[in-house]
Amino acid sequence: MHRDLAIVATLAFVALLSILEPSSPAVAREPEAARLWNAPSIAWHDIASGVRESSRSGRPVVMLFHASWCTSCKQYREVWKDAGVVEASKNFVMILVDVDKDPDANGAFSPDGTYVPRTLFLNSEGDVLTAYHGKDPEYPHTIDIKSPDELLSIMRRAAAEMPSQSAPQLPPSDRRAEN
Repeated sequence: MHRDLAIVATLAFVALLSILEPSSPAVAREPEAARLWNAPSIAWHDIASGVRESSRSGRPVVMLFHASWCTSCKQYREVWKDAGVVEASKNFVMILVDVDKDPDANGAFSPDGTYVPRTLFLNSEGDVLTAYHGKDPEYPHTIDIKSPDELLSIMRRAAAEMPSQSAPQLPPSDRRAEN
């Protein structure tokens, strides 16, 4: 069952990539609620620009699902103001998804349900990496909403364990002019 969900999430990721113009640069679009989640200190992307940036750069993704009506989400916002979390976020492409405004993404990236808040880690191919999760067995992708410690620990472990490529190298300069 988890394999089927991973396949669905990967297909959703590929579908998103196919709609995007592959030759265009990854223009970061700040999600509407990003300021509530500590933007600009954290460089939040909407799903389209975040997927494109991760695919282009090879950097892994932290995808956070929230809702404006969710009281736990409101508490969780404070965790994202921690200096360590802000610094750790620089190792990832950060994607913020409002589940009410983007129900398709909410359903596509739901390895264990569509609850909020939900924090997922993905590789640059769009695979949800279920090894990076919180302590709650019933809602594993809910991270401690009162302290940054659990989130920071998971982010550090993920950054250390997940391969992250730098931006694609430019081709060597044209040497014909030297001849």
